Amino acid sequence: MRTELLLGTDTTRHIACTRVIIFGVGGVGSWCAESLIRSGIGHLTMVDFDRVCTTNINRQLMATTETVGQLKAEVLKERLLTINPSADIVAIPQMYTAETADSFQLDHYDYIIDAIDSLDNKVLLIRRACDSSATFFSSMGAALKMDPLKIDVAEFWKVKGCPLAAALRRRFKKSQIFPSKKFKCVYSEELLENKGELPLDEKGIPMRANGTIAHTTAIFGFTLAGLVIQDILKKQ
Repeated sequence: MRTELLLGTDTTRHIACTRVIIFGVGGVGSWCAESLIRSGIGHLTMVDFDRVCTTNINRQLMATTETVGQLKAEVLKERLLTINPSADIVAIPQMYTAETADSFQLDHYDYIIDAIDSLDNKVLLIRRACDSSATFFSSMGAALKMDPLKIDVAEFWKVKGCPLAAALRRRFKKSQIFPSKKFKCVYSEELLENKGELPLDEKGIPMRANGTIAHTTAIFGFTLAGLVIQDILKKQ
């Protein structure tokens, strides 16, 4: 009701018919998914192969002491259906890779959201998403960020100060295979340093990880969801 008051009946109905697919429902993607469902998106597909672990609890929406060990996409789906039981929500516990990419019919969606971390898979998804008919939005790196006022949106080639964006651009330039269209990204120029000690793996070896905090990853996710809703409104 409150969403319809703000956006109008026609736009709200259009939102309910919109099909969105999110790749990665971790620190950024999980908050994006919840915001989309609460905003009335009627068809949501979530792709994530990973399971909840204790290191996710500080920033991932569905990560609690009770969900550790469960598939992220599945447990998030259960939560989202308690918000809107009539929503068409599909959880795919799979990784987007060169081997699995052809199984995703990207042209079937109105919006594609990239919230994955793997550089190789992110490069592939960006290329495939830009070749599709869907509108595409991407999250750059949300780790080692803390200032909410430094989070911004820019076209990919205009993103500044983000190591992940720089690494992606190097990949595209090296291969000379570039995204076929422009797309917007959520990013931050802030780059802090880890201050705490790295956690150890099962063999006692320090894990490769960067510090993150809930409000930053949530703002990244909410901003991605906001871009979708704004775009729907603009097209009405």
